[in-house]
Amino acid sequence: MLESYVTPILMSYVNRYIKNLKPSDLQLSLWGGDVVLSKLELKLDVLEQELKLPFTFLSGHIHELRIHVPWTKLGSEPVVITINTMECILKLKDGIQDDHESCGSNSTNRSTTENTKTSAKPRRIQQATPTDPDLPPGYVQSLIRRVVNNVNIVINNLILKYVEDDIVLSVNITSAECYTVGELWDRAFMDISATDLVLRKVINFSDCTVCLDKRNASGKIEFYQDPLLYKCSFRTRLHFTYDNLNSKMPSVIKIHTLVESLKLSITDQQLPMFIRIMQLGIALYYGEIGSFKDGETEDSTCHNKDMLGNVTGAEDETRIDMQYPAQYKGQELYSQQEDDQPQGWVSWAWSFVPAIVNYDDAEENYLGNDPTSTTHQQKTQTLKDPIVSIGFYCTKATVTFKLTEMQAESSYYSPQKVKSKEVLCWEQEGTTVEALMMGEPFFDCQIGFVGCRAICLKGIMGVKDFEENINRRETEACFFLCGENLSIKGLTYLTNSLFDYRSPENNGTRAEFILDAATHKETYTEIAGMQRFGAFYMDYLYTMENTTGKGSANQQDFSSGKSEDLGTVQEKSTKSLVIGPLDFRLDSSAVHRILKMVVCALEHEYEPYSRLKPDIKDERETMLNPEEVASLEEYIPTRHTSVTLLKCTFTIFMAEFNLLDHLLPVIMGEKNSSNFMNTTNFQSLRPLPSVQILVDKINLEHSVPMYAEQLVHVVSSLTQPSDNLLHYCYAHCYLKIFGFQAGLTSLDCRGSYYLPVPIVPSFSTALYGKLLKLPTCWTKRSQIAITEGIFELPNLTVQATRAQTLLLQAIYQSWSHSGNVSSLAVNEALMNEVFQTVGVKSKNPLPTLEGSIQNVELKYCSTSLVKCASGTVGSIKICAKAPGDSGKEKLIPLLQGPSDTKDLHSSKWLNESRKPESLLAPDLIAFTVQVPQCMDYCHSSGAVLLCNVQGLAVNIDPILYTWLIYQPQKRSSKHMQQPVIAVPLVMPISRRKEDEVSVGSAPLAKQQSYQASEYASSPVKTKTVTESRPLSVPVKAVLTITEGCRSPEERMKEFIGVVWNAVKSLTLQLEVQSCCVFIPNDSLPSPSTIVSGDIPGTVRSWYHGQMSMPGTLALCLPQIKIVSAGHKYMDPLQEIPFVIPRPILEEVINCGDVCHYTLRSHLLGDAFPWTISLHHFSIYTLFGKQVTLCLVEPMGCTSTLAVTSPKLLATGPDMRHSFVVCLHVDLESLEIKCSNPQVQLLYELTDIMNKVWNKIQKRGSLSSSSAYPESVVGPFPSSPVRSSIGTAPPDNSTCSPSADIGTTTEVFMETINFSFLGISGWGRLGFL
Repeated sequence: MLESYVTPILMSYVNRYIKNLKPSDLQLSLWGGDVVLSKLELKLDVLEQELKLPFTFLSGHIHELRIHVPWTKLGSEPVVITINTMECILKLKDGIQDDHESCGSNSTNRSTTENTKTSAKPRRIQQATPTDPDLPPGYVQSLIRRVVNNVNIVINNLILKYVEDDIVLSVNITSAECYTVGELWDRAFMDISATDLVLRKVINFSDCTVCLDKRNASGKIEFYQDPLLYKCSFRTRLHFTYDNLNSKMPSVIKIHTLVESLKLSITDQQLPMFIRIMQLGIALYYGEIGSFKDGETEDSTCHNKDMLGNVTGAEDETRIDMQYPAQYKGQELYSQQEDDQPQGWVSWAWSFVPAIVNYDDAEENYLGNDPTSTTHQQKTQTLKDPIVSIGFYCTKATVTFKLTEMQAESSYYSPQKVKSKEVLCWEQEGTTVEALMMGEPFFDCQIGFVGCRAICLKGIMGVKDFEENINRRETEACFFLCGENLSIKGLTYLTNSLFDYRSPENNGTRAEFILDAATHKETYTEIAGMQRFGAFYMDYLYTMENTTGKGSANQQDFSSGKSEDLGTVQEKSTKSLVIGPLDFRLDSSAVHRILKMVVCALEHEYEPYSRLKPDIKDERETMLNPEEVASLEEYIPTRHTSVTLLKCTFTIFMAEFNLLDHLLPVIMGEKNSSNFMNTTNFQSLRPLPSVQILVDKINLEHSVPMYAEQLVHVVSSLTQPSDNLLHYCYAHCYLKIFGFQAGLTSLDCRGSYYLPVPIVPSFSTALYGKLLKLPTCWTKRSQIAITEGIFELPNLTVQATRAQTLLLQAIYQSWSHSGNVSSLAVNEALMNEVFQTVGVKSKNPLPTLEGSIQNVELKYCSTSLVKCASGTVGSIKICAKAPGDSGKEKLIPLLQGPSDTKDLHSSKWLNESRKPESLLAPDLIAFTVQVPQCMDYCHSSGAVLLCNVQGLAVNIDPILYTWLIYQPQKRSSKHMQQPVIAVPLVMPISRRKEDEVSVGSAPLAKQQSYQASEYASSPVKTKTVTESRPLSVPVKAVLTITEGCRSPEERMKEFIGVVWNAVKSLTLQLEVQSCCVFIPNDSLPSPSTIVSGDIPGTVRSWYHGQMSMPGTLALCLPQIKIVSAGHKYMDPLQEIPFVIPRPILEEVINCGDVCHYTLRSHLLGDAFPWTISLHHFSIYTLFGKQVTLCLVEPMGCTSTLAVTSPKLLATGPDMRHSFVVCLHVDLESLEIKCSNPQVQLLYELTDIMNKVWNKIQKRGSLSSSSAYPESVVGPFPSSPVRSSIGTAPPDNSTCSPSADIGTTTEVFMETINFSFLGISGWGRLGFL
């Protein structure tokens, strides 16, 4: 009868996992229709062998097992298997030592198990032979399939526990039920038919609770934490599509899970344990579990065992372990995958597919069919990998972070309880996690969500900033916002899932999948991902193609698992992440909560799951022949990652409270107590100024070789590897920032923002770097670069008034203070100056300084011998924008570089024709510097500095003084009654009283647009970059313990010693063109008829203009040239690294008649003497009516400097230095002329600078004691000498009668001529 067919199938499953079960009792109970088994013990070894995870079962039992078989309605009612209370406890397997001990036994057990299975099959077949000849085999097969496809499994009270160190992770599911459903996903008794080759199932999970607690040394849990997940219910839909009725394996498998609401809760004590659990998952993901202990060696035989879950093999990220392309010679190049070698995590997961979707192979043996009828067809089907789609969908997820504190009960003997308080909440909507795979050649994972936000809750560190009685808006509590609202976006996150009514499976059609890499990239672009989700989208794609003349990889080729069938395989791995528009607001509440989470995460440290193996180069190198090298260069697999951020807004508010000095020491490594609680009451500050940063797009690309260790070993063994092979031995990183801009804004009492005031107009920049993999393999090749990098900045402009800089300084000081807290509020007048009301003109508009730097390109390179850098700076310009007389804004240039200053040392250039500044002018700064890594290499190469600086033109205009001495006005009396809101800042105690001012609430508005002036946006010289160069890896700054107190003399000794060691072997080539400084006593706006920002052109235009030119002092600094002895001129911009031949210095330096100093052999490698040349130094003055008076005639000098420091032996352990300096100077004649107008001008300029300096020193940058700034432009105090040229009437008492106004004859008060020829001197300086 049917019992003889069904009973063995059920018995095989029950007997396979349960100990001490009598088959005779079970068989009799099943024939009765119901069986009840109590207190069953699970076969733990069988579970470990089948799961193949690096866990061991400590215990596992079932309280009650019920099996109901409706024999009379077996074709219409399902078999129900009910498990009541199933509990399993797991732990991580003990170290690699146990694995070594059990390595041989495992292989023996495997072979024994396989032999047992093969020997058991004939007995099963014999036992299951049909006793009723009237039942046809086809009917029995169909009936068995219907029974198996409709089995219902119910588990009540499933308990899983995982223990590790002090961690206890428990999962409790109240009820889980799996049953078969129909087309509408309703419970039904279904079977596969020729017209509908589909099987649907549903698994419902009710009340899933996850707890994470800490146990003590005895294994007991003293205090129970809040559950991570409490009573969460979710449902899973399974959809299997078959090719035909005889298919044993489905061709398409879909398993999708939907959670309506997921609420996670993490306390500060659970956070380190939660991170530990995540690290466990990552270690499994990367295959890092199972590192051998110290003192043990790795056994190659045991390394290939299966017991640790077959999840080893990934180096940089998880990969599907397959044989590397055949062009890599030998097994030491890339590991060959054999039958018993550990497999990847995808292979491990793939091994469960037959167990999930089909019954055991022995089922057909039970049927007693003729194996020749379907054997060939079934073998063909088993070679074909099915398409598997796994999805997880969550409508709304919430993660709440809590801080806990111990609370004792009233009774003495009552245990303490843990009281938690919510401080931070993360909300996420429309989450999707989808994975699509087809065997090992194709794997794709997509993750995305529609929207998310982070919210501050209650208080932090005693500051009750968001308690219920504060009545603050929810928009103020939200500090992170990304994406869109789910109600607006819709159910796009469920697209093509089994929960989408529009999906092909829910409309009776067969789904189509994209399994081609090229088509996949064209379809699933960043734009398509953001249209579906909106906040976050990630697409990870791994493909493997066979290139042995067959095009794409064939499934049968990969499923065989034999290396000879694979041929040449090309692996590709790409990961693309896109983050949508986000708004990140960093105020005091958000920063303290984020840092508190970091502190809590660092409070407990666990041993890492795996230790990094030392980079030891394999001595068994295999030399490749030219054909193998050529095959190697054809294709090298890499992992490419791309991260893109779109439309980012970062807002940094002024700190309303600052307790960072209690959090940062813990983060930086100092184990100070972080349980500080503030006792002061919180008061919000309104208006609250802030810095707002807007970025249009940020793109980060990273690529790394997929098998870096093996590749580096191969390439480093080559005699002359090609540039292409060396390129793949690096990890590359490319950062591009587009549309970066910054401005000042403010949050008012109504919760709205004022229009931003621009500080940094929009600009773009790029950063590129690469890092050599396994540098220890390249020790014999010192010329190989370890790190390289390049930084490019086409244009950067910064513009601000003095009021805006004071507000920026106040924001910075609110975050940078430490120690005692003083009270300082933002001046209302300062806020009104920064945020002016639209349409209202200011009575005294402030000047704006605007500076720009263009065409910056910096390069860095480091090898095992040297560190070097080179770069260029195209131009630097600074100007001031001030209101003009007719309401039109005037532009006053202050700094211009490069500028043609070679003829400015003489006043003749004013009367000669001058070409306008060319856009093709050379770069302002070009330099190359190279420093040796160690002193041993320093003697053979030494440090090198090559630098060339073009001319600079500077205009010290009085508008600069007005900008510097601005101070905000005092508050008027009508505002003094408004409340004062405290902002913690650090100020000197003597100034706290006068600095305490209150905050106004006047409406603020936008002042200017985010566009740079015409001066800053003028055409610039562009460059074409033909090659990307790498960047050095930044080093994380850490706090160091201060050294013991040392005397100033010891510090000076150390400083001089360091400087001398760096300078004595420095090869120096420095050329600095002349810098011309113009100091007028009145503003010199740039006329509209010349190129904007041309300072010499502006001075020349005023000199020849109709209007009277203000008195101007022109200071032309000398042209400087410094060259080391024996050095030949080189281009200052060199390809780095480079080598300079060092000459042997054995010569006598002539120091005039004073001395002869010989450089002996101990100076070998030193770069002295230096030849220093100074030329074209002059000072002259300009006045109205084209009058030019010379103060210092052009002059210069040439000198030779030699320095040595022979070491002197001391009686103590210290070593002393004695410096010998030899200086030879050839000075040209010095001629100084002075007249009355020049003395008057010098007196006026000196008086202006003295007043400005006194005001800056007296009031400080944040002083607000002065109600109105004093003007620096106006009548000046009388001078003892009056001008005779157009500025003041002559004074007959002090001026010669012949010096009338307008005369061309000048009266020189004195002419002094100095002539110094052949001046030389030398001295000896010793530090004892």
